[in-house]
Amino acid sequence: MRLLQVAQAVHDLDRAVAFYRDVLGLRHVATFDPPGLAFFDLDGVRLLLERGATSSLLYLAVDDLDERVEHLRALGVLVETEPHLVYAHEDDSLGPAGAQERMAFVRDSEGNLVGLVEQRR
Repeated sequence: MRLLQVAQAVHDLDRAVAFYRDVLGLRHVATFDPPGLAFFDLDGVRLLLERGATSSLLYLAVDDLDERVEHLRALGVLVETEPHLVYAHEDDSLGPAGAQERMAFVRDSEGNLVGLVEQRR
C-alpha cells in the first residue's frame, strides 16, 4: 500500500491554486471548477485542493529551510514557527542516519498550517 492522495481544505480555489503553484512552486496538474477541485503533483502523490474538504497538516520537504522561509516571508506569507531543530536521526528509521530534522510552519492562503521540513546532514 502507498499514499495516493491528500486533500486540503480551501475556501477560494483560485487563490489557493495561485498560492500552491506560484508561492510554493508545486506542479499544478488540473483544475475542475465546478465542483471546486484542483490537483498538484507531489512526486507521485496527488495533492487535492477541495472546497468542503477537512484541513490537513501537510509537511513538505525543502532543501534549504532558512532560505525557503525567508523567500516566503518576502512574499508576505505568515510564518507561524521559525526554523528549528526537531530531531537528530541516530539511525535511518525516520530519515538519513546522522541528519538533523529541522522544521518551520507557515500559513497558506486559506489559513491552513503547512510544515516545511529539511533533513540536514
